[in-house]
Amino acid sequence: MRTILVHGFTQTADSWDPVLDALGPAADALAVEVPEALDFETTAAVIGARGGQARYVGYSMGGRLCLALALERPDLVESLVLVSASPGIRDPRERAARRAADDQLAHDVERDGLDPFLERWLAQPLFASLPREQAGLDARRRGNSVERVTHQLRALGQGAQPSYWDRLGTLTMPVLLVTGAYDRKYRELAETMAAAIGSHARTVVVPGAGHALHLERPDALAALLHEG
Repeated sequence: MRTILVHGFTQTADSWDPVLDALGPAADALAVEVPEALDFETTAAVIGARGGQARYVGYSMGGRLCLALALERPDLVESLVLVSASPGIRDPRERAARRAADDQLAHDVERDGLDPFLERWLAQPLFASLPREQAGLDARRRGNSVERVTHQLRALGQGAQPSYWDRLGTLTMPVLLVTGAYDRKYRELAETMAAAIGSHARTVVVPGAGHALHLERPDALAALLHEG
């Protein structure tokens, strides 16, 4: 089965290199760039048009986009692997508050520049277990611009994304929800999502990893992908 890998916020397709290396040269796997300058649902559709029929693996923002694709084009998604991902914010008021917060972050990037924002972003408790040398800060600097990051915040953030909670039960393909052992919030989200999806969903917790488990434990994620 072909595998399409979709990266997270401030990352590029190259962030999947450790997982691709662990999968080995025989794997039919391709990491794709998230398109720019489109709204959330159109971005997901373009990823599907580029990737075709495949297993889709998405990390964080990439996972949310892959989930949107699976809901709108289930004919393209043979199976779905969501890594540290969410179906969005259910409460409209909370979603609006997140949209406002993301817009403020975008203004901060426009005011202060890319480098200070990336430093602050990776200093969050969410990434406390991610070693600096594995965070790919230089790659994030090279692969991003102020325009790219602010677009992702405003158009692809959880505030802009529709809530997919009520549609999870319509998924029919196998779904694997992978989280890191240190990432309690997303572990609990994964369990709740799996219950909503049904018996064809399962969760796996990767030991020794946090939110960015594809960077911290690429070997473990590759092993799960080899299992199918």
